[in-house]
Amino acid sequence: MTGCDFVALAAEGVRALSPYKPGKPMEELQRELGLSGIVKLASNESPLGPGAAALAAVAECARGIARYPDGNGFALKQALAAHHRVTPDMLTLGNGSNDVLELITRAFVTPDNEVVFSQHAFAVYPLVTQAVGAKAVVTPAKNFAHDLDAMAAAVSPKTRLIFVANPNNPTGTWVPEKVLASFIVSIPETVLVVVDEAYFEYVEEPAYKSFVSQLGKHRNLIVTRTFSKAYGLAGLRVGYAVSDRQVADVLNRVRQPFNVNAMALAAAEAALGDRAHLEKSIQVNRSGMKKLVTTFDEMGIEHIPSVGNFIAARMPKPGAEIFAALLKQGIIVRPIAEYEMPDFIRVTVGTEDENERFIEVLSDVLSGT
Repeated sequence: MTGCDFVALAAEGVRALSPYKPGKPMEELQRELGLSGIVKLASNESPLGPGAAALAAVAECARGIARYPDGNGFALKQALAAHHRVTPDMLTLGNGSNDVLELITRAFVTPDNEVVFSQHAFAVYPLVTQAVGAKAVVTPAKNFAHDLDAMAAAVSPKTRLIFVANPNNPTGTWVPEKVLASFIVSIPETVLVVVDEAYFEYVEEPAYKSFVSQLGKHRNLIVTRTFSKAYGLAGLRVGYAVSDRQVADVLNRVRQPFNVNAMALAAAEAALGDRAHLEKSIQVNRSGMKKLVTTFDEMGIEHIPSVGNFIAARMPKPGAEIFAALLKQGIIVRPIAEYEMPDFIRVTVGTEDENERFIEVLSDVLSGT
């Protein structure tokens, strides 16, 4: 054995990377502390999970798992095309929308390029940028939200890609339709603008609109979506991008064969058609968000107005300390110091019982009981 340093052999961008840290799994907490009745409000998952139609589709599909899935995702693409009123050749499927974000970066960005995104934006943006060796240009946030004027000013001849999370994770902030439309018009066509709409289904603001409808006006626009949130399919990992046909053609050239498994394809298609379950998920989120906001206000806890299925709240102690204290009582939330928000925790909206349990335990933790 020579003691070869394989980290030194890795690509330069990869050597400096730290792995993405997901929310703590319930099973891990059970092993560590031997707790039961754990409430997980850390990963922005749907507390209702998938609907009956999606579960039935998975059960039916399970009979044929000895076969490879449809590598082109024909049926799901047809359903998505009808849903969005686009053509199937404008779609790129991914193993969750994270996969699609990585595909976009790998297909279009080189080490000579720059990628622009906001402070407090989704953690995957710097990860995929650094992995390809490109320069990340991070613009200061404004009241925890994207400052699109600053982002436009940061564009240089080297800029190839801009990420705009709308709504943004972990802050829950959003950009009005007219503001985002003006921003995209100001960006050169050679710069791709990714509008990440992972939490689109939850937004009820009149001034917010999906930018899928804008694709015909801007060839450099890419909109990404996921089935992991409101549709309750986080464990199956299926997301997609809607873009100009030529952009989609490039993305599909680098996409791995069979990157979306057969059960995910079947479940996503069924979930897309199950409007009743989606509406139920949205209603549960609306009610739960109202409860959390009201409680935080009553407790004097500062929080960022959110249009997603989560809320970021400023704690009187470092978020990591509150997280650890809640963890001992079987409540999993998300400290977000890595987003330059060390005093905050992010809380996913759960079921009514889960929200009540979180509030009860948080109150005890903050009172020192």
